[in-house]
Amino acid sequence: MSSTAVPTRRERQRQATYDEIVTVSRQLLRHGRDVSLRAVSAEMGLTAPALYRYVDSHAELMALVARAVFADVVGEMTVARDRHADDDPAAQIVAAVSAFRRWALGNREEFRLVFASPPTPETEALAESAAQRPITTLDGCVPEELGAREFSAFFSDIFTRLWTKYRFPVPADDELPPGVLQVLSGPAEPGDKLATLGEVTPGMVWMFERAWARLYGTVTLEVFGHVHPGFITTGALFEATVLDIGRDLGLAGEWDRLQAIARG
Repeated sequence: MSSTAVPTRRERQRQATYDEIVTVSRQLLRHGRDVSLRAVSAEMGLTAPALYRYVDSHAELMALVARAVFADVVGEMTVARDRHADDDPAAQIVAAVSAFRRWALGNREEFRLVFASPPTPETEALAESAAQRPITTLDGCVPEELGAREFSAFFSDIFTRLWTKYRFPVPADDELPPGVLQVLSGPAEPGDKLATLGEVTPGMVWMFERAWARLYGTVTLEVFGHVHPGFITTGALFEATVLDIGRDLGLAGEWDRLQAIARG
């Protein structure tokens, strides 16, 4: 019989400090302030050396924050998804992407951090190290990975169930654009959102990537205000994007009910 060890008082206090570090960092981020180790330690009333006992680099601090942000995003999408039955993946995915958009528009700085910031050598090294060396506690200050895998797996699961139910047309290998087949025929890299799709054809992977690119591109343009404000406030551009994606996935005939879900 296996049992779960009860954390010691010291371990609970250490975890509470990590939680406070993340909370303070996210508060600074949301207010457009500098998220540095010095700023976080000042907000927490700690000396810089005291904070370094928990986080010894800015990259590790950002990794902790990113992990928490991804967890929140996936949590909100999960709540939206679970309002609909598992045998209705069309409703689930529209509800989930709508929740993602609402979160993005309501948390622009956090969206910028995890979805629109170019990777740095430090954060890439952290991600690579975490993928090669799973960490089960925060003692090393590096999460098991930065959280993108859970986000990707969330959509991959629904997408796969969509294909299983609707069997929408998928390009054959010889119908793919030049070079795409070669790219998609290789093994998925660790952390690649395609890795969770299982044994699928390159055409299905291509459909998944195109759908994500359109969704992400539209939401990003809205977050940064690079489209007409009226398109954002009315949600018209987002709904049109979801409809375009839905046509490719065999959902056009269900748009009336799905549109109501998209408007939430």
